[in-house]
Amino acid sequence: MDKLRIRGARPLEGEVGVSGAKNAALPIMCAALLTGAPLRLANVPRLMDVATMRRLLAQMGVAVEHREGEVTLQAHEIRDPTAPYELVRTMRASVLVLGPLLARCGRAKVSLPGGCAIGQRPVDQHIKGLQAMGATVSVEHGYMHAAAARLRGARIVMDLVTVTGTENLMMAATLAEGTTLLENAAREPEVVDLARCLQAMGARIEGAGSDVIRIEGVASLAGAAHRVMPDRIEAATYLAAAAAAGGRVRLRGAAADSLDASLEKLREAGAAIAVRGDTIELEMSGRPQAVSVRTAPYPGFATDMQAQFMALATVARGTAVITETIFENRFMHALELQRLGADIAIQGNSAVVRGVERLQGAAVMATDLRASAGLVIAGLAAEGETVVDRIYHLDRGYEALEQKLGALGADVARVR
Repeated sequence: MDKLRIRGARPLEGEVGVSGAKNAALPIMCAALLTGAPLRLANVPRLMDVATMRRLLAQMGVAVEHREGEVTLQAHEIRDPTAPYELVRTMRASVLVLGPLLARCGRAKVSLPGGCAIGQRPVDQHIKGLQAMGATVSVEHGYMHAAAARLRGARIVMDLVTVTGTENLMMAATLAEGTTLLENAAREPEVVDLARCLQAMGARIEGAGSDVIRIEGVASLAGAAHRVMPDRIEAATYLAAAAAAGGRVRLRGAAADSLDASLEKLREAGAAIAVRGDTIELEMSGRPQAVSVRTAPYPGFATDMQAQFMALATVARGTAVITETIFENRFMHALELQRLGADIAIQGNSAVVRGVERLQGAAVMATDLRASAGLVIAGLAAEGETVVDRIYHLDRGYEALEQKLGALGADVARVR
């Protein structure tokens, strides 16, 4: 099993490009199920989750062509509207096929996602929304079985903000009869990117990016070409790494307007940040200042950046309080950071982090995707050698991580 060896305590300096967003690419790939015409996607990242989604769609009968950064999908005929457990269990975003399959085929069989290391992510909002649109949904032997002759528009008020729930119901509503209102909808930029793609396919959608989305159903959708938005979590991760290790980095192809919460906190930590078009430059001299964060749905501070900012806090001057409000088990990386010498005390859903002058390299183990990124950042700031095990998590969400860090002057290598 691959590991990442990091020899840290050296500043980062250089320039890297930001890849396409995994959390935008996956639902947009599922949108191909809504039409028999080709959907051509650019800026698609090379990631394990993207490869898994390609396999899942191909298994259903979707024709898939892919080359560097580009994917063409054509669901001319959907042979089997089923998402099996063996694929869904490795990538929870597979549940995003439920809405499109039901809208296009009138039926779907999708495995329940099962457990998740960072906490529960229930699909009840997906099911309730589809039932409100006239679908019959039952759960049998670990699978959701859904059927509807044709979905009908409905007013759906979600009990909690859910990104995948918003995306699933928005896709289903594009082919429903009548108008659907999604209230308490997720406002994430990835939801907006999906809406842009659907609009290019002929969908009638208003309000994406707000908490109320209005979708007027159409009889059919066409093919389209769409460029996936830049990955805001990847961009913020590299900026946090430079803030922790020190130095000066430049990111190309970034979407700064999707990074407001992270950029604000990095400036609080003492980083000098300049934004010019799609380029972001960050410079950090000396130790960062401790900054407290509280995760919240967009436009609040992203839960997917919590681990990275905890790593930054471990070497900051002062004490930071990191509060997690989205996932109940998302502090497992704290124990691994302690192995590097971090001073962290967990108090319920908050972590009190007292910064130390220097971390010490050690062997650590990743527990999930963003925890892995947090451990890499800590390793870059630590003296000596850090080895991060189970980096298959990283491969799910960061394209060419070691190459990009190497371009910034880091001493990072993949080893066995």
